[in-house]
Amino acid sequence: MDKIMLHNKRFRVCTTAAQIDEAVTVVAEKINADLKDVDTPIFLSVLNGSFMFTADLMRKININSDLAFIKLASYSGTSSTGEVKQIMGLSTDVKGRTVVIVEDIVETGNTIEEMYRILKEAGAAEIKICTLLLKPEAYKKDLKIDYAALCIPNDFIVGYGLDYNQLGRQYKDIYVLDEE
Repeated sequence: MDKIMLHNKRFRVCTTAAQIDEAVTVVAEKINADLKDVDTPIFLSVLNGSFMFTADLMRKININSDLAFIKLASYSGTSSTGEVKQIMGLSTDVKGRTVVIVEDIVETGNTIEEMYRILKEAGAAEIKICTLLLKPEAYKKDLKIDYAALCIPNDFIVGYGLDYNQLGRQYKDIYVLDEE
């Protein structure tokens, strides 16, 4: 589908499933190389948005690793609230471990900063940040993004796990808000 309607907004394809798969493969290869000597890193998926990215990424990871989930929320409609709420907390012991945060999108960086704080307080030895999508125009924080599959403009997008008011996560492509 080239265009979709979600609630009262129209979206058009901006990144195809094939482009996403290629970008995920490149990120997985970098992670496999960088962490090959790390004893069982933990991949910490930030729900709900990163579930599709996490699934595809983990199928391409060839090192022994653990997988855990956390749920944070910072969006209302098409914009960030600026406030990060913890919906489902950390349920895995990260003390002394290498943790790879797996995010769907990094914009303001507020969620990443909160995740980093949570993991540091829990005793993580090393924290890596991996995101499917990075919006360099919007990201102004000091934390290094170790792995970004795709850099995109500061537009509102849905699909491949990302939503608009809980709709649109199921699409295999990524769609951008079509305001024409």
